[in-house]
Amino acid sequence: MTAPLFNTAVLRTEIRLFRREPGNLFWIMLFPALLLGILGAIPSFRDPDPDLGGLRAVDLYVPVAVLLGVLIAGLQGMPQTLTGYREQGILRRMATTPVRATALLSAQMLVFGGSALVSALLALALGRLVFGVPLPEQPAGYLLALLLAALACLALGALICALSRTTKIAAAVGSAALFPAMFCAGVWLPVQAMPDLLASIVGWTPFGAASEALGDAAGGAWPGWDHLGVTAGWAVLLTVAAARFFRWE
Repeated sequence: MTAPLFNTAVLRTEIRLFRREPGNLFWIMLFPALLLGILGAIPSFRDPDPDLGGLRAVDLYVPVAVLLGVLIAGLQGMPQTLTGYREQGILRRMATTPVRATALLSAQMLVFGGSALVSALLALALGRLVFGVPLPEQPAGYLLALLLAALACLALGALICALSRTTKIAAAVGSAALFPAMFCAGVWLPVQAMPDLLASIVGWTPFGAASEALGDAAGGAWPGWDHLGVTAGWAVLLTVAAARFFRWE
């Protein structure tokens, strides 16, 4: 009988191990909301800006904070954890048990994806309760854009793990990928506030497109199919690449 690709015991173990890592708890789940709180405390960020269509800077930074948790989970958390398992021989030992190694990968994606979702909920709640930022007016489109962004980021994290022989290399590559991804997501300057040419270029990246899609859904419009298509296309491309190069040993 073929072992299932998903194992609840493995998932429970991974959740327990994740909860023991204060770094993951802080950087993935709390830091994005904390950053939003710091930015929102700047008086000028709470003033309507005619150049932003009457929106406030803090309104634009809520989707950015939502994406930031996804980026940290996918590019910093999961690659180092999986590479550490491979480096320590855990995956090789799992191959001798009825539990398939793919069950561990599925559990990892659920744990880190779930933590990014909690981070997103905290950022949305903080924005609404503290700064009066309206909740997304198109929740279905918002959730779809967020899920596509998470899939793209987790696939990129799996690819980083596939190309990294050690945990130190995974950390270095993940950090090198994190900062450009943060820029594209709008951490330093929201995509909507970028010059047109730069915004167009960033819009072809998975996280720039996701930021645009989240912004559309937050304002009540269904996310543009071009933005959703770019994010989904990157998710598929990165998943195929990760599956091609990933090695359990």
